[in-house]
Amino acid sequence: MSKDLLKDKEYDLVSVIYNASQAADTCRQYIQDAKGDQEVERFFNDVADSNAELVQKGKDLLKNRLQ
Repeated sequence: MSKDLLKDKEYDLVSVIYNASQAADTCRQYIQDAKGDQEVERFFNDVADSNAELVQKGKDLLKNRLQ
């Protein structure tokens, strides 16, 4: 979808959703790398969960604006 078809705020939401999704996926790899260090593993889990929540919030906002 071209940026010209979306208002800036919708395009920005898509960008944030994408980047938060990528960050959550990256943290899942970091969780695997941190196996054996529970404190670091918990930290990466928290970061992944926070990003997943941001993805869902962003999707909800975008959905409401594109209807």
